[in-house]
Amino acid sequence: MRKIIIAGNWKMYKTISEAIELANGLKRELSSLDYAAVDVVLCPPYTALSEVSEVLSGTEIKLGAQDVYWEDEGAFTGEVSCPMLKDAGCTYVIIGHSERRQFFSETNETVNKKLKAILKHGLIPIVCVGETLAERERNETFKVLENQVKKSLAEISQSDIVKVIIAYEPVWAIGTGRTATPAQAEETQKYIRDLLSAVYNKTISESIRIQYGGSVKPENTTELMKQPDVDGALVGGASLKILSFADIIKQAGKVSKG
Repeated sequence: MRKIIIAGNWKMYKTISEAIELANGLKRELSSLDYAAVDVVLCPPYTALSEVSEVLSGTEIKLGAQDVYWEDEGAFTGEVSCPMLKDAGCTYVIIGHSERRQFFSETNETVNKKLKAILKHGLIPIVCVGETLAERERNETFKVLENQVKKSLAEISQSDIVKVIIAYEPVWAIGTGRTATPAQAEETQKYIRDLLSAVYNKTISESIRIQYGGSVKPENTTELMKQPDVDGALVGGASLKILSFADIIKQAGKVSKG
């Protein structure tokens, strides 16, 4: 049985002091959480990684980064490497987020390079895929996802692919207040799982966790998490508020046990 995973992507929000306050608040709200039922990951900005890592020390809450570069070191001004992230306390790394693709020229090929570096260093990748509103309206959702999944995961072995988490994030639902219906999320994520089964095999595809992301909030968490192929959420705006994010996590934990 796949364990639900809830990750909070804080994006370009929170100074160091604000990040410490948010992490402490979440630690307090989740003090009685059954972590056997749900994995929890916080992904603050780079500047706050070390400080949030200290706050989370001794808890079951894990630390993640929002991006990474594929080289270990070198003359790459402004970039951050896997060894640097590990040193800061990270376990997870988000790559291929639609905002990286839209604003910073991220491609399936660069996602693939980052994925290989992450796996080489023993970190856990969260690989984001998803279609735009225009692509969905042209009935190109599955075509877009097939291209993103196959190219982003190119040359990843069977032993490594089971370590990968996929995050399906319909671009039209990110930060818009619009959310894919539970049925839409299930249909699309089942397609991704079937695609993984075709590329690898059914046993492998059934072991891979696929998150949903896109305006996830307490009001829609339970119904989304009840879907057979929705194994968690990559949460944006709601992860910046202690009570709302804690509520999402607690609801997810109950679904995963039920």
